[in-house]
Amino acid sequence: MSLTTFENICQLLQSKKFNHIKEILSNMNEVDIAELIDLATPEQAIIIFRLLPKESAAETFSYMDSETCKRLIAVFTDRELRAVMSELFVDDVASLLEEMPANMVRRMLSAVSPEDRKDINLILKYPEDSAGSVLTTEFVRLKRDMTVAEAFEHIRKFGPNKETIYTCYVTDNRRRLEGVITVKQLLLARYEDIIGDIMETNVISAVTTDDREEVANTFAKYDLIALPVVDQENRLVGIITVDDVVDIIKEETTEDIEKMAAILPGDKPYLKTGVFETAKNRIPWLVLLMFLATITGMIISSFENALAGSIVLTAFIPMIMNTGGNSGSQSSVAIIRSLALGDISFSDIGRIMFKELRVSFICGLVLAVANFIKIILFDNLILKSGISLTVSAVVCLTLALTVIIAKLVGSSLPLIAKKLRLDPAVMASPFITTIVDAISLIIYFKIATVLLRI
Repeated sequence: MSLTTFENICQLLQSKKFNHIKEILSNMNEVDIAELIDLATPEQAIIIFRLLPKESAAETFSYMDSETCKRLIAVFTDRELRAVMSELFVDDVASLLEEMPANMVRRMLSAVSPEDRKDINLILKYPEDSAGSVLTTEFVRLKRDMTVAEAFEHIRKFGPNKETIYTCYVTDNRRRLEGVITVKQLLLARYEDIIGDIMETNVISAVTTDDREEVANTFAKYDLIALPVVDQENRLVGIITVDDVVDIIKEETTEDIEKMAAILPGDKPYLKTGVFETAKNRIPWLVLLMFLATITGMIISSFENALAGSIVLTAFIPMIMNTGGNSGSQSSVAIIRSLALGDISFSDIGRIMFKELRVSFICGLVLAVANFIKIILFDNLILKSGISLTVSAVVCLTLALTVIIAKLVGSSLPLIAKKLRLDPAVMASPFITTIVDAISLIIYFKIATVLLRI
């Protein structure tokens, strides 16, 4: 939706040219209409929504921001609320309910049918990050003894109210999943063919308690558009569709990025998160990292004699610490990404450490040589710093060892976190940098003490 369209709608609202607005809305996609309503004032939003055709109102509502939905529900009549709730898919209602205050939840639940309420409560009882929390119960279920003709008749009768009809699931009388069949297979089969003879019996499925991130990886691995979700007894509970997986990937990626930046994950867009809430999400990690950083100060204090004996060592501390932190961050980000994609697991730790050891040796050697050349040509010849070869050797040797250790630490901590069932993203840049800073200083001063005899 363009800004020009929004400004045009606002002008038409001021002029009360509602028929013209209806005409514009009828030619817009529901996603764009939802974006328009999100930008509008509360008074404008309710007018625009009420001008929508009945068939597109509910779909538009499902794409709106939760805060906009909350404002609209507050002014909806009971009849309007029932009309919207009856057209929404149960998984969309369940997701919306999780973000609403208790009084609004009660009103929304009272506006849905008893059957839908049962399905919504089923979804809400699952853990927040599980496959069960994002499933929908609105899918097409077939029997294995049906003919293709009977299957088509069943789809025509029950399909209009289902989230997807392209993939149909075959179950027995106890709802146990037996197979899966697509509409493409049905179209290419003969009407007299039996579903049980042409269905795919090797069904890829998820369990209700599976982590939703694993579900997203399954979609990516097998190029799925829908995935059946079963309980512990292989009874079909619902399905997850690809549009929900896109939301999962977006939320999980945002959460990982926030954790990697040492921010407690939030569930609101940046501009819609209050100043105090934003600060609250950042302060805990900043406090922890601040206290951890005092270890660095303690290490420097304990080596005061070494610094007093060779003041020039102080000038290289920031460079060594930053290089170590950057090296560790490179490895940790690569490992965290690979863990998220399922490319590696804790069992690969030996191969990963061996690879990172070789990579870090090459990186450390190149950086040490480059730094030695920089000290000789730039610091000594141009700046006339007078740095001795021994000090240069201390700095370059420390740099090489710091890079090696930083990369080993950066690659191992996310794997260990995963093994301990923690989020690997927690072991990202700020945390690893703090650890590597302390280690690099210890290495630096120990080498200086030995080589410079101070």
